[in-house]
Amino acid sequence: MAGYLVWLIAGIALVVAELLTGTFYLLVLGIAALLASAIAHAGGTLLVQVVVGGAFAIAGILWIRWRKQAMTPPSMAPLDVGQAVMLDSWVNRDDRRARVKYRDALWDAVIEGECRGEAGEVLYITAVNGSTLRVAKRAA
Repeated sequence: MAGYLVWLIAGIALVVAELLTGTFYLLVLGIAALLASAIAHAGGTLLVQVVVGGAFAIAGILWIRWRKQAMTPPSMAPLDVGQAVMLDSWVNRDDRRARVKYRDALWDAVIEGECRGEAGEVLYITAVNGSTLRVAKRAA
């Protein structure tokens, strides 16, 4: 079997595998193999085929990794921080755990700093830890 046919079959198989997985890495490797097939068909030596195909594969993989990093969105502070909540009741006053009313629902909260501790007192969200709010008398 001619050398260019081996590269061609490998390239097509990698592109088809890429269509099934959707990772883009196999697409780059498939295109590199198809490029090596074209070089083999043009009469290039095996060393030239491997070097050009390998260089294209490495460059393509590095480009994909660079694009992935560039597309990662920056982390964003929770939108709830700074919003007002109303103290509803204490769960454990010694541990500073309470229930607060926020967005028409009761939430678990940990109160930081001093507060009067009366029902209806307005506090402000300083952080969000899972489904537990950290609240304080003053906004963060």
